[in-house]
Amino acid sequence: MEATKFVSGFVGLVGRPNAGKSTLLNSIVGQLISVAHAKPQTTRHRILGMYTSEDAQIVFQDTPGLHKPRHELGRYMVQQVEEVMTDCDVLLWLIDISRRPGTDDGLILDHLAELNAADKLPPVVFGFNKIDQLEGREDRLVSYMDSYIGFAGNRFPDGAVAAWPATVVSAKTGFGVPQLVGLLQGMLPEGPRYYEEDQVTDQHLRTIAAELIRAAALQFLSEEVPHGIAVEIAEYVERDPAQTYISAVLYVERDSHKPMVLGRNGRMIKRIGASARQAIEKVAETRVYLDLWVKVRRNWRRNPDLVRSFGYV
Repeated sequence: MEATKFVSGFVGLVGRPNAGKSTLLNSIVGQLISVAHAKPQTTRHRILGMYTSEDAQIVFQDTPGLHKPRHELGRYMVQQVEEVMTDCDVLLWLIDISRRPGTDDGLILDHLAELNAADKLPPVVFGFNKIDQLEGREDRLVSYMDSYIGFAGNRFPDGAVAAWPATVVSAKTGFGVPQLVGLLQGMLPEGPRYYEEDQVTDQHLRTIAAELIRAAALQFLSEEVPHGIAVEIAEYVERDPAQTYISAVLYVERDSHKPMVLGRNGRMIKRIGASARQAIEKVAETRVYLDLWVKVRRNWRRNPDLVRSFGYV
């Protein structure tokens, strides 16, 4: 009997900010490994997520939303996207189908066109996400899909876009996700298992904890503050199998932001801490004692040395 063919490879997840890339990755691997939030630019690093079955291993590479950078941190985030675009077997362009094409989508197409001109573009898949937001509006769904395909076709006069497969999903509800995984699996070559069968990410719990704390800050703070926050884990100690102690510092860019994060009588930082602690406990599967501190690192996003010191290298 002929042995079952095993395929493997790397799939790059790209899209504009808030397209649902992290939500999709969490849905595929079955647990939270990449923090998702309604506010854009939550993801700052490239994050690996592994889907493994009897006959395949797909290594997904989640990326920050592609945008025009305005500071050193933004340039680091864009660099992460550009590296993934050239270092994958298949490129999944995840699109928020509840909106028409915009400027950020044009930025993605500019990068794809450059790779195509240099003959370095991997196979591309249209992943139309957030179909749940168009429930009962099939006419709008078809119209928006045609808009994106036409928008892309205008950037690729050689007709290459016609060969790009397209699929619709809802990362939030799981609709179409198994079909998407099957489509991607069918595009991968035969290859080895790169990671252990039970491994689902390259992220350590310490890193995930920091991102969950930052996500809690994103949830409760005003637009002005949260995107200028960096979180550093000072201590991460598993005191026993049932309890973990974490001490973390939230760095802000301005002196005026510190009292906003602390809140009156410390109410805001307690609120952030309570939300983050509950989220971390679900991932760590232990009780968590969380200490949070707030410090100022003025304009750290514009300082290359400080950006690197917070792990954006």
